[in-house]
Order: sequence, then C-alpha cells, then structure tokens
Amino acid sequence: MPQDLQRLPKLRDSLSFLYIEHAIIEQDNLSIRAIRADGTVPIPIAAMTVLMLGPGVSITHAAIKAICDNGCTVVWCGENASRFYAVGMGETRSADNLLHQATLCMDEKRHMQVVRKMYERRFPDMDCSDLSLSQIRGMEGVRVREAYRLFSKQYSVPWTKRDYKTTSWEDASPINRALSTANNVLYSICQGAIVSMGYSTGLGFIHTGKMLSFVYDIADLYKAESSIPAAFSVVGNGYSDLDGEVRKECRKRIRHQRIMQRIPEDIAWIFQTSQPVEQENALPVGDLWEMDGKRLTGGINRGGDLSP
Repeated sequence: MPQDLQRLPKLRDSLSFLYIEHAIIEQDNLSIRAIRADGTVPIPIAAMTVLMLGPGVSITHAAIKAICDNGCTVVWCGENASRFYAVGMGETRSADNLLHQATLCMDEKRHMQVVRKMYERRFPDMDCSDLSLSQIRGMEGVRVREAYRLFSKQYSVPWTKRDYKTTSWEDASPINRALSTANNVLYSICQGAIVSMGYSTGLGFIHTGKMLSFVYDIADLYKAESSIPAAFSVVGNGYSDLDGEVRKECRKRIRHQRIMQRIPEDIAWIFQTSQPVEQENALPVGDLWEMDGKRLTGGINRGGDLSP
C-alpha cells in the first residue's frame, strides 16, 4: 500500500537541515540514528527537510530508504558543506507542479513573466514592468553590491570582491570561504524545499543550463537576509571554527526569517498560482497523456481499443 503522505509534517513546519560527519547512520524503526564515538543520536527524519552527509559517514541501505520514505532530501557533501557531490530525492509525488513549471519555462512569454515576478520580489516598491531585462539585471547587481558594502561596514570586515577557487579553497580569504559555506547551506535548504514540492531543480528562469538553476533562482531571493549577513557576522565577531559557526548562524537566520515557510508562498506568487500542495498521496498508477490536454486513467490494458 502506498504511504499516506498527508501524515508527514508540512514543509513549513519542518526543521531546516542537519549536517553529520564521521558517523554510522542506520535505520531505527521508521526513523534513523547516528552512531558516533561519543554515543548514539536519534534523528527525527520525518520532521527534517535536508540531511547533509559529510566525510566519514557510512549509511545503510535501510537508512536511505527510511529517509526517502519520510520525504527528506539527502545531500552528500564535502567537509563543512563546502562542496556538493550528489543528492538523493524523497518519495514519489504527483507531477502536476513539475508540469506547470515546465510549461512556464518553455513558453518564452510566460517565462519572461516569471522572471519579472522574481525581480519584483526583490524590489517590492518598484514597478519593473517597463524596464528591460538588462536594466533589471543592473539593478540586481547594485542591490547585491550594496548588501556586501552594508554588512562589510556593519561588522568591520574588509571587502573587495567575491574571489575564490575551488581548487585552492584554503587560500581564499575568510569572508569568501564563509560566504561559500553560507550560500551552500542556503542552496541545500532551497533544494530540499523545491524537491519537496515536486518541482524540478534544473528548470530555472533567471539561471539556466545547470541542474541546480532553479535552486539558484530561489536562493537569490533570500541571500541578502540570510547567507550574506551570516558570513559577515561570524567573520566580524571572531571565530574558532569558521565553517561550523557559519552553518549555525545561517540556521538561526533561516529560522528567524521564516524562510522555510516563505519558499512555498513565494514560488506560488512567482508562478501566479495557488499555493501548491506540499505532500500528496503517491498514486500507485499514473495517468496516460492524451491530445488536447486530456488524461486517460492508467493501469488499464487497452489492447482492444483500436479506434484512431
């Protein structure tokens, strides 16, 4: 029998993320637990959005199944969440949200409408309807540059530009490392939320060409109030564990700004639709596509239907 996903916590009520390294993760009844040198820790996987697995983690097949059955996204990442290697998805859902996203993305006129709504979210007091796309992009560049300047001044952290290389991570300045860690945390949260609502992470509108394009689209709505100030505040206030403290500060700001609750609302507003159902019972059999936008009931042998 398919699981009744209505019984799972809603995305807006879920915890944001948990990062684990150097542990063995195994199934614990319908949930999971982490076995570490200092003891065993139960993990409330049904109430989580993203589980981030760092170096030194061994996880059982049964644990992965329990995680997916509970609708949590799994991300395999590098030390301190600095790099992403792979991602696993949660349980099966209706494809309605994905199909709606694809329709908007592939229709140039509707695609542009979504792009404008995304920028309107950044500039709520400004009418962007008569501005060209290049003008809006210029405004966005100024907005981000001003955010860096503001937090640099507020936390007394010298700032020149975003500059780092993944091949020489340790050579980057503390603020650039902190920004990368904070942004990666935010990307994971947005990715988990997007997957939880049945959308595609690859069908972006402002960003395109990568499997996380839509993640970057949505994360950009929240950077100036979450990941950017989190990075500057940790560097400015002093730290003993840069990446760990940035993750904690990011989590605090994500919770304070209600980002987990706002993502479904913002996507619905951007797509100009009603707020999507976050958890939906997975149908055992899908429908069949038909002309003129119609659907046929699946799971039926149609060998006798020879009509044109």
